[in-house]
Amino acid sequence: MARKLLLENAHIEGIRNYDVYRKNGGYRAVEKALKSMSPDDVVEEVKKSGLRGRGGAGFPTGMKWSFIAKPEGVPRHLLCNADESEPGTFKDRYLMETVPHLLIEGMILSSYALGCNSSFIYIRGEYMYVLQILEKAIAEAYANGWLGKNIQGSGFDLDLFVSPGAGAYICGEETALIESLEGKRGNPRMKPPFPAVSGLWNRPTVVNNVETISAVVPIVNDGGDAYAAIGLGKSTGTKLISASGNINRPGVYEIELGVSVEEFLYSDQYCGGIKNGKKLKACVPGGSSVPILPHYLVCKTANGEDRLMTYESLSDGGFATGSMLGSGGFIVYDEDQCIVRNTWNFSRFYHHESCGQCSPCREGTGWMEKVLHRLEYGHGKMEDIDLLWDIQRQIEGNTICPLGDAAAWPVAAAIRHFREEFEWHVNEPKRCLESNYGLVTEKVFEKVNA
Repeated sequence: MARKLLLENAHIEGIRNYDVYRKNGGYRAVEKALKSMSPDDVVEEVKKSGLRGRGGAGFPTGMKWSFIAKPEGVPRHLLCNADESEPGTFKDRYLMETVPHLLIEGMILSSYALGCNSSFIYIRGEYMYVLQILEKAIAEAYANGWLGKNIQGSGFDLDLFVSPGAGAYICGEETALIESLEGKRGNPRMKPPFPAVSGLWNRPTVVNNVETISAVVPIVNDGGDAYAAIGLGKSTGTKLISASGNINRPGVYEIELGVSVEEFLYSDQYCGGIKNGKKLKACVPGGSSVPILPHYLVCKTANGEDRLMTYESLSDGGFATGSMLGSGGFIVYDEDQCIVRNTWNFSRFYHHESCGQCSPCREGTGWMEKVLHRLEYGHGKMEDIDLLWDIQRQIEGNTICPLGDAAAWPVAAAIRHFREEFEWHVNEPKRCLESNYGLVTEKVFEKVNA
């Protein structure tokens, strides 16, 4: 049985409530840090742990913390990015609604390490019921002396606020989040300066994801070396995965990084295999913004090695044969799913969610949506496929924030691995529409034996 660090107590009845959380070891890490560790000690443990950002980028958390500027007399801030809007990703929601005090404890520890006396949880606007859960838990933390002035007699002060967004995917980008929190339109900022130097109200700021901040609790409790001993190589610790699509057991799973994709996909401990005995067609392993993998590259790399649930293995070979762990949104497609239809659906999302600040993203996402719609609904031409490829190429790397890349990568990967299916939509324009589930072409499955 895989070890659990974040969801270990998720099954305990009443774990949302302070008394139950405290009884099961809650706030023990804060006690330890405030009594026997300096802020630099906490940062050092996070560095030793090898913890990488769980929001998608996978940047080393301890290194990110070490970048924060410390001008004398200038307040610093920690922002928790709970704006979980990536299609296929819902693990932060589950963590907050199930064990809210774990996030609060992580916020206290991280704020202490960074020297922050006021911190914020910026939560997705659609998560209003989760916001209410968090606010109740924060009130309990205040009432029991874990927030406010002179926490547990340590001399450390911290006020924690929850701020809902308005349901904008772009506000998951850290500088757009900061703009929104300041009451402005959520447009990403040009960098530099980076938030660590000039963030919220032009003060030094660190932005971390819900899962990342929560992971600081077991790191402080058990030590950075113990956390680093879990996982594989530079992919240390555990990771929450949101599993959905055509699988028998959709849900949120905490895995030890390094488990094979095959085990995660087919083991009864996790996804339990493809639903209704169908064949696997493709998988998006890290949320809608990462490249799709065809069935023959899901469980094996291009070199024939086992594909592992790690940052390195999933990206093995680059985007030609690999993908990304991303935010952990593991979406599985069976043989009946239409790749063109799913790619169009993703493109609709990115067109709708683009802030419109950059021309390549503003115009390109809309253009891709129109072309994909044309192909899906039987009006496409063969040159539309090359047009799509050219559009995504001109978007990638040419925008202020990564939303442009997030919109381009799924289209590029779909054409790269499933070009025959795009051509099928041109040559047989009515057949996909007549089907309830889309299509599968034999050529797609022949590739594995090529």
